[in-house]
Amino acid sequence: MATDPDSHRTTAPTVITMGFATTVGMWFVGYVCMTSPGLVVGEVLFVAMLVLLVAGGLIGSRLTARWSTGFKIGFVTATVNLLLIGALASEDRNDPWVLQLMSFMNHKVHLRVESPSMLAWIAGSYGVSILLCGIGGLVGARMRPITAVPSPSCLFAIVASSTVFLLLITGGLVTGLEAGLAVPDWPNSFGHNMLLYPLSEMTGGIYYEHAHRLYGMLVGLTVLVMTVLMFACERRRWIGWLTAVVLLMVCLQGLMGGLRVTGTLTLSQDATQLSPSTILAIIHGVFGQVVFCMLVLIAAFTSRTWLEGSRRTIPGAVSDTWVSALLVLVLLVQLVLGACYRHLHGHSDGTEGLLYPAWALYGHAMNATLVLIVGAVCGLKCWSNHREIPIVRRTGASILILIGIQLLLGVGALIVVLLRRDAEIPIYEVIVTTVHQATGALLLAMAVLLLAWNGRLLEEAGSHAAVSRDGLIAQPRA
Repeated sequence: MATDPDSHRTTAPTVITMGFATTVGMWFVGYVCMTSPGLVVGEVLFVAMLVLLVAGGLIGSRLTARWSTGFKIGFVTATVNLLLIGALASEDRNDPWVLQLMSFMNHKVHLRVESPSMLAWIAGSYGVSILLCGIGGLVGARMRPITAVPSPSCLFAIVASSTVFLLLITGGLVTGLEAGLAVPDWPNSFGHNMLLYPLSEMTGGIYYEHAHRLYGMLVGLTVLVMTVLMFACERRRWIGWLTAVVLLMVCLQGLMGGLRVTGTLTLSQDATQLSPSTILAIIHGVFGQVVFCMLVLIAAFTSRTWLEGSRRTIPGAVSDTWVSALLVLVLLVQLVLGACYRHLHGHSDGTEGLLYPAWALYGHAMNATLVLIVGAVCGLKCWSNHREIPIVRRTGASILILIGIQLLLGVGALIVVLLRRDAEIPIYEVIVTTVHQATGALLLAMAVLLLAWNGRLLEEAGSHAAVSRDGLIAQPRA
């Protein structure tokens, strides 16, 4: 495996990581822009993706101090984007969206595009990606290298965590728009192979549901590659096996998402043969955040701070660990109650608004008070008692900030939901509830991180436990 004079500047893992990071950025921009199709939005979409390709190559070359890195990143990006090529190549050539894209390429980029085949789309994707990432790499090679480089394993874990976080957001939008059953079959989409379902037919709720499925496939591929990378780069074998467990969790999450729609393993679109499961919808939403937390933990386990950090003897360290564990527990309870509140509702006759389960509503509200108290205690203890341990102090501060934001969002979400009087879902409700859910996911991840950091870096006064470089507690000294 090629490396630079700096032993941590491993080229191959960095190329793969930046290739996936660039792809995730492109998918995010495309997702946001496609929610409001139009000529101007189409051009912004196209230009933003070009900029991201250049940026990916530039950052990658600065990370490795190699000009050729950009071209390699472009190849990886194009390869991952093959997940979307089928949707583009299967388009009706008379579709307005495709004609708009072709018109832009013809007049703005001076390419003569008539009716591209699958092969043409693939060749064009590789050509544009390699060229633009290569240009970014050439520019980045002339700039000062980035010296504070995380380990390749940690960097990819961060990218994977970000990918899952975006998947949680798209899932939140699906729930908020009540579009979970917009596509009636799985693993097909209206009888199409999921990867070949035409982009122009992804309209309304169908777009949000199908895009969520495609994001799920991106997450699956990302975690699969991450598993291989961990076994190749990490000397600690348990990290590789932990990542493999997360891969299995991702596969299970995808299966639950599909069975939530069909209720059984079938390719049928016949509604009489399908039995959508609300219970699986709740479990699917909760389990997704657990997967997110696991990836965040792997990012921490592979960080230099985890490997090189030394334990400090702190009076009351045991109580800090217990309080952080309690925070994780109450947040999990809050997550389950919130998922039940969002999924277990029905429409009224139009005069009294929506009908929600009272136990979930009141339980979510009361448990929020407990989250506020435990989170405030946990965050303040970290902020005031651990000034010599920056990572613990920053995590505690993040928890305090997120709890404040989440409290405001929770009140706002409750107000907008209760104000709705009919089945039509206002866009402001979708935005508030989705941001509330995403912030909750971040808060849970921070709490899990704090528990891990407390266990890794804090030691109760009078304890003689020794810790290896893996962060595992050894037997007490004699």
